Amino acid sequence: MDALEEESFALSFSSASDAEFDAVVGYLEDIIMEKYIEEQLLERIPGFNMAAFTTTLQHHKDEVAGDIFDMLLTFTDFLAFKEMFLDYRAEKEGRGLDLSTGLVVTSLCKSSPLPASQNNLRP
Repeated sequence: MDALEEESFALSFSSASDAEFDAVVGYLEDIIMEKYIEEQLLERIPGFNMAAFTTTLQHHKDEVAGDIFDMLLTFTDFLAFKEMFLDYRAEKEGRGLDLSTGLVVTSLCKSSPLPASQNNLRP
């Protein structure tokens, strides 16, 4: 099953509450992106064009760094924005991905073995 089929499958079985959640997130996206950020940029940059900036941002997405740019890029893609929002909420609720049981820390430095007299492993 390719990604488009998976997305269609997921959307076809979404509940009314999921649709409502998607709508709210969509409105949040509009409010954040089209209102506050655009107004602030217009105040600072006369003649600023959000549509042109969004297009430019898409063309340079591999070149930009930092969380703010990652967040801006997700606003141009609703599904990415939704995923970021859901991940944030899951993390806040303690449902985030816990990799601690699968990680092992190993020293890269070889340490010299302790002499038998200093080895206190025996009771």
